Amino acid sequence: MNRTTLSLFATTAVLAVVAGVAALNPPSGDNAGTRPAGRMPVQRSTLLCPAPTSSDVASTTYTAFTPPGKGAAAAGSTADLLPAAGPARTDAKKDDPKKDDPKKDASKDAAKDDKKTDGKADGKKAETDPGKAVLSLKEPGKPVTATTERSDAPALLGSATGPLAPGWTAQQTTTVAAGSGRGLHGVSCVPPDTSFWFPGASTAKGRQDYVHVSNPDNSAAVVDLELYGPDGRIKAPSGEGVAIPPRSTVPVLLSSLTDAPTENLTLHVAARSGRVGAAVQASDDKAGGDWLAPAADVSAGAVLPGIPADATSVRLIAFAPGSDDADVTVRLAGASGSISPAGHESLHVKSGMTTTVDLGDLTKGEAGSLLLTGAHGSGTVVAALRVTRGKDDKQETAFIPATAAIEARGTIADNRAKASTLSLVAPSRDAQVTVTTSAGSEGGAPVGKSYTVKAGTTLTVEPPRPADGKGVFAVTVEKVSGGPVYASRMLALPKDGVPMFTIQPIPDDRSTVAVPKAEQDLSMLNG
Repeated sequence: MNRTTLSLFATTAVLAVVAGVAALNPPSGDNAGTRPAGRMPVQRSTLLCPAPTSSDVASTTYTAFTPPGKGAAAAGSTADLLPAAGPARTDAKKDDPKKDDPKKDASKDAAKDDKKTDGKADGKKAETDPGKAVLSLKEPGKPVTATTERSDAPALLGSATGPLAPGWTAQQTTTVAAGSGRGLHGVSCVPPDTSFWFPGASTAKGRQDYVHVSNPDNSAAVVDLELYGPDGRIKAPSGEGVAIPPRSTVPVLLSSLTDAPTENLTLHVAARSGRVGAAVQASDDKAGGDWLAPAADVSAGAVLPGIPADATSVRLIAFAPGSDDADVTVRLAGASGSISPAGHESLHVKSGMTTTVDLGDLTKGEAGSLLLTGAHGSGTVVAALRVTRGKDDKQETAFIPATAAIEARGTIADNRAKASTLSLVAPSRDAQVTVTTSAGSEGGAPVGKSYTVKAGTTLTVEPPRPADGKGVFAVTVEKVSGGPVYASRMLALPKDGVPMFTIQPIPDDRSTVAVPKAEQDLSMLNG
């Protein structure tokens, strides 16, 4: 009987440890145990948002949202985005690529800033004082927003606890009216990790690409910034061992890391110690700009959803990070089926090298998604698309990184009436999904609709508007049944003849974690 009692105590202790892990750092897979009995909601989520812009003619909207779950928000649960410390971003002169030294910047103490934004969040001023939340979510199911026109708006660090944690998401959308990078810059705030891949970055003349690296923790992190071009690794010694102080953000101009301008390259942000968040802001003198979000984890293939119907140019950037070359077939999944682009039916990517393919006006009036499928025994890849809309001096660009599948649920914040387009693709088998629009930030009621995505096709829909709602809203995609489904959202806000737009992937929100099955050791009950 004593052995049975001890076994029960041990089982309870194991469950307590698992619950603690779920609360502090939910894993991305179902590796909590080999005998899963079910799933439990995460109890803590962390998000990192980069500094939005240094432009004096820009406006930024922040939006945060948690999908409703079982029960209301419990007392004491929080979901706050607060200003990070860190040096302000300064745009280096083109003839002085060494102006910004990431290691020197990282060692500076952040100056305190007592200013506030001119924007409002649900009727309240959006604070940027140190220690005060810029955005606070109080209840699931209703988004909150804040706006600012400051050119020195800080990066944000945030955490959500309790019922506000599962599926908590935040979006940052900036409109830059003029100058380099003119356009709509959108990015979903990311959870911390130790490795991020960015195919599609550049150090070419006319491009200013900044990688923003944020550290959410109370101890310093150290990262390496690795650049890979068409001929392999690019020497960038100043990108090695970059220190990111506690609860701080460090922006690094990629062209300051190397003397060799490269139009298409892959950036790898690898943490030596600690964990970080990372995003790349790409600004082009002629073709606008946008945020480049991290690509999905390295794999044998890739899905890149949501190429607009009116895309005038599509460029595929792929990189093979492993020791083996990668061979992939290329297909475009449209509204009625999949085709192989003429002349680009397959792609060979050499190990350690970045390969670029210009696909032109690939979609030809019909929105679609690019599917890369690895050959048997082939190496792994990461990939992204650079998409252009418009022509001549009215061009605007955005990026579509390879996206992870929605295993259960994914959410995107900051949607606007007649401006949001949802793209859903099922590469291999039919998939059934439910799309739910939240209440608006200024009221209303959620609306849901079911869809079937046929195998090998892309379904493009305008999300339903909230019933009697006003303001921005969130869109949640839930997988009901069928094969894998991938999603992205395009937000289009044309201005002065420029088709300003931004595209964000919608991965699974990782709102639950698997727990192991508790078993009693009853072997000694009769002995």
